This record gives sequence, structure tokens and C-alpha cells, in this order.
Amino acid sequence: MKIGSQAGKLTAISASNPDTIVVRGHDLCADLIGKVSFTDHAWLLVTGRMPTPGQRRVLDAALVAIAEHGLVPSVAAARMTLAAAPEALQGAVAAGILGCGSVILGSAEAAGRFIAGILGNVTIRETGAATLAALGEARNARRAVPGFGHPLHRKADPRVARLLAVAEEAGVAGRHVAVAKLIEQKLPEVTGKPLVMNVSGAIAAVMLDAGFPLLAVKGVPILARTASLVAQLLEEQERPIGFILAHEGSAAVGYDGPSPAGFVPSS
Repeated sequence: MKIGSQAGKLTAISASNPDTIVVRGHDLCADLIGKVSFTDHAWLLVTGRMPTPGQRRVLDAALVAIAEHGLVPSVAAARMTLAAAPEALQGAVAAGILGCGSVILGSAEAAGRFIAGILGNVTIRETGAATLAALGEARNARRAVPGFGHPLHRKADPRVARLLAVAEEAGVAGRHVAVAKLIEQKLPEVTGKPLVMNVSGAIAAVMLDAGFPLLAVKGVPILARTASLVAQLLEEQERPIGFILAHEGSAAVGYDGPSPAGFVPSS
């Protein structure tokens, strides 16, 4: 059964023949391999254009900023998956990526949508009122403001200031960064508590100002974390802790369900 239009049976990303591979209009071997960085190539793949120096620098900085942050849930899932299936590196990487959602990593996309929604069609003079209205709506609906707040970096996420500085230095910081800063400034006024911008909020702001598509913003942390997961899984093979993570998780959680008479769960 066909679902949706079947008229546009075309792609503009890549094609090949026996002699040549074309990627976004470029000869892969003659124009790209050995001549552009992977950051350049990623921007080209997503947007269809080579990045400007400023765009390259911002994407590179964002990828470095979000690649690694210790034994977060996506890493634990990947390591435990490899412990259970040591032959399936790709499955373990996939397990880690599947753990990227609205709370961890995926919040960059949500933050981007929130910031872009504030901007909408408003003028610069209306931005403050639009920001307050969006924050008030989120408060009334008891929704978290994506891209703000961090369980560890409560006073300041150290990655944020650096990313914003890179965007300024690269000449791409603009309206999205300004709105992100305004949200951070207005949050205490609306919610009664300060919530600092986190790295996901900063990535959303700088990438959108650099001209990266909103629909692809989530791909930035996914791409970055993939590199980190490969490193984590190499270490898992050399210094395994996957089963330790599983055991410690099990030991930390008690059982309070029904039991047969005399049953005592193992500690």
C-alpha cells in the first residue's frame, strides 16, 4: 500500500557510476577526499553547500562541545549493550544513539524550535514581549523550557560561554543567540528561579544563527556523540565496566512488589 505522494522519486545528495561518485555535485575523489575536513563534508551533506569559514568554525565547536560528558545514560546503555553482545559494536552504538531524547542530547532541537518560535515574524522591538509570552505559556502549561537548566552545571554550563564566544569571533552570532540570552535573563522573572542556558540551548542558538537547518539541529549532537560512543566502546572492550554498571544499577533499586511467603530478594 502506497502512503503519501509517489511523484518525487528523486534525490539531490549523491549518485554514482562505475567511474565516479558524486556528492552534492562534487566529485568525491577529485574534489573532496583529502581536500575538505569532515566538518566541511557534514555541512555540505546537510545543506548542499560548502560552509563559510565562520560556519565551519561554529559547527566544529558545537561537535567538540557535545561529544563527551562522561557516563551519561546513552553511554551506559551502549556499554551494557556491548557487554551483552560483544560482537555487535554497531548495535551498541545504536543503543547509545537511541538514548538521545528530549532530556539528553535531543533537547537541542527542542531548544531550536522554542527560540525560532519566539522569533517567528516579530521585529527586534517585539522580541522581549514575545519571549515573556513564550515563557509564560510554558510556565502555565508546566512545560520545561528546553535548553535551560543542568543537573550538574547549576551556576553556569562552562561550554555555553565558549560556544557563544566562538560564534561571536566567527561573525555568525545573531538573533537566535540574542533570544537565547534573553530567555536566560527573563526566566527568573517568569518562573521565580534562575535556569542557566545549557550546551543544548547554546548549540541550537549558534547553529541557527550560522544558517544550519532547524530540522537538522538534532543531528549535531547525534553526530558528535557517535564519535564519543566509539571511544567509550573501545574502552569497554579493553577495560570492561558494562556488567558493573548493570550490577550497580540493580543493587541501587529495591523491590516492593508482591512476593511468595518467605521470599527475600538478593541484595
